[in-house]
Amino acid sequence: MLISEEVLALFADAGLDMVAVHVNPIDAVWADRPPPPLTPALPYQLEHAGRSAEEKRQQIAELLREAKQDAAVISDPASIAWLLNIRGGDVPFTPFALGFALVHVDGGTELFMDPAKLPEATCAWLGNAVSVAGREALAPALVGLSTKRVRVDAAGTPVWFAQTLRKAGAVVMAGRDPCLLPKACKNEIEQQGARDAHQRDAVAICRFLHFLAETGPRGTETEMSAAAKLLALREQVTGFRGESFPAISGAGEHGAIIHYRVTEDSDRPIKPNEVYLTDSGGQYFNGTTDITRTVWTGPGDPPQVLREHFTLVMKGHIAIATLVFPRGVGGAHLDAFARRALWQVGLDYDHGTGHGVGN
Repeated sequence: MLISEEVLALFADAGLDMVAVHVNPIDAVWADRPPPPLTPALPYQLEHAGRSAEEKRQQIAELLREAKQDAAVISDPASIAWLLNIRGGDVPFTPFALGFALVHVDGGTELFMDPAKLPEATCAWLGNAVSVAGREALAPALVGLSTKRVRVDAAGTPVWFAQTLRKAGAVVMAGRDPCLLPKACKNEIEQQGARDAHQRDAVAICRFLHFLAETGPRGTETEMSAAAKLLALREQVTGFRGESFPAISGAGEHGAIIHYRVTEDSDRPIKPNEVYLTDSGGQYFNGTTDITRTVWTGPGDPPQVLREHFTLVMKGHIAIATLVFPRGVGGAHLDAFARRALWQVGLDYDHGTGHGVGN
């Protein structure tokens, strides 16, 4: 859990003195702890990124200059991936290369990541403006920022960073990760990559829906076997790199559980004449997908109430797809258009309407 200085202040107000320890006490009892991952960090080519790492670093440097700050701590692995145009495999389902970075006001960047994770081609890709050192060099680098004004995002950065900087005489400037907004503003290449990834993924999904149309009425599949079939179909698609999260495969009552995760203990057959939900996604070389499909297994017709509910949800999809809205309108405002038809008959759903897909 990340602890901010604001939280530490609450502890102090309650009469509690939080003391940092140099040795993690969990290590004493975690005998089978796996070693840190050493999956290679690889270049994310310009043809997919749309902007060079040099251009991105200079954009962040300009943001620092505008804020009269000398450097920024980057602790979010997604920001590091975007900033340096690299991808890794340290985290399941997410192409992260774990590490930390310091971006300076001149655009120079220090990357703190096990050098064993960085092949020669990746080091060449990063260029001379990006230095690489192991994590043991992080504390001395922070100390070296003495008297500097350093941005730290308390929402995603361990309090150790701010404490180390202040102890060294640096001025800690609270502020959002400077990569967050630029990273969220997808350029045309990234936008096209997302479209391309969804088109590729649609091939697997269409084949999977055909598979369900054949097997659903027979009741020959289970939640786990259906999820395995979908993964196998995605693996046949060019450019597939892995799932973006474990597939949510829920039949009957399980389909109503938000973010249901099937296990060997909960696995149940997908029976004829019931609802089956699949919520899944894929990581492709140029984009990420995440889609949900709800089907009636057959062979009989679905009940009338289910048809009515399905139609109301479809009206919400159409309302969002055809909506023209002015700049500055937030997603929470658009959400109401998706729910309008349901609200009119006293229905709702306990989940947000939309979410982003990554790159």
